[in-house]
Amino acid sequence: MKLHINSISKSYGANRALSDFTADFEPGIYALLGPNGSGKTTLMNIITDNLKADSGTITFEDADVPVEDVLKMRERFRKKLGYMPQYPGMYASFTVNRFMWYIATLKNIASDLPGKKRRAYIAEQVESLLEAVELDDVYDRRIGALSGGMKQRLALAQALLGDPSVLILDEPTAGLDPKQRIAIRNYISKIAFDKIVIIATHVVSDIEFIARDIIMLKKGVIIDNAPPHELLKKIEGKVWSLPTPESEVADIQSGYRVTNIARDETRPGVAMLRVLSDTAPRPEAVPVTPTLEDYYLYLFEE
Repeated sequence: MKLHINSISKSYGANRALSDFTADFEPGIYALLGPNGSGKTTLMNIITDNLKADSGTITFEDADVPVEDVLKMRERFRKKLGYMPQYPGMYASFTVNRFMWYIATLKNIASDLPGKKRRAYIAEQVESLLEAVELDDVYDRRIGALSGGMKQRLALAQALLGDPSVLILDEPTAGLDPKQRIAIRNYISKIAFDKIVIIATHVVSDIEFIARDIIMLKKGVIIDNAPPHELLKKIEGKVWSLPTPESEVADIQSGYRVTNIARDETRPGVAMLRVLSDTAPRPEAVPVTPTLEDYYLYLFEE
């Protein structure tokens, strides 16, 4: 199975949202990282055919599909697609269960099965997915009465209806508490063995240990694309822990990129700074193991 994106470009007037975006996706998790306005959501909307690209092509290949343009596949590709938008629209008066059945109907899930078997198949999927996202205890609650985190989990559950081969997730863990984020992250990782999963997120820690490849976008252009461990190699020896008198923190900040400030509880009046720098900011600085967040901040200096 492969999704191939070739030279996709998109502009909004004079603003170039995507410029010759090219990438191949096979089963596994891929992360799109970049600041606001980097083109992540535009790309997702083009893949899902919610937005037309100005130029370029997207093709899909599977065991039952020869290489074919997804725009020509239309409904056949949409049946293989699950999409969780960043701001999903939901009917506040619908219950959780009714909303899932409504989406299953729109997706025309299991349309080849006779009536009773189809209803049983959908019911089993709805029950399994709501349990997976920990919403099985609110089947009959109206969406308008759900918390933001519950709505986010419901949006993920509806994207998974029909067991899609390609899963597009835009900020899937936004609004979730740490426990829920970990649960959803683990669930996505578990189902990604036989799916192409593309995630756009600002929560770098959510994808650092589960992404097969990370695509860094800036103003619609890919500026890096590699597995996480290869990205981290690029800043080895460039992340430092620096003990600094609290009175001198501002001076360090004015000359270096300081990504974290913590009080040293063992030494009154001393702060521990995490600094990004090609060379040691001071003789007492100690190199530390970089994280993906460090690389993100190193790459996007602003």
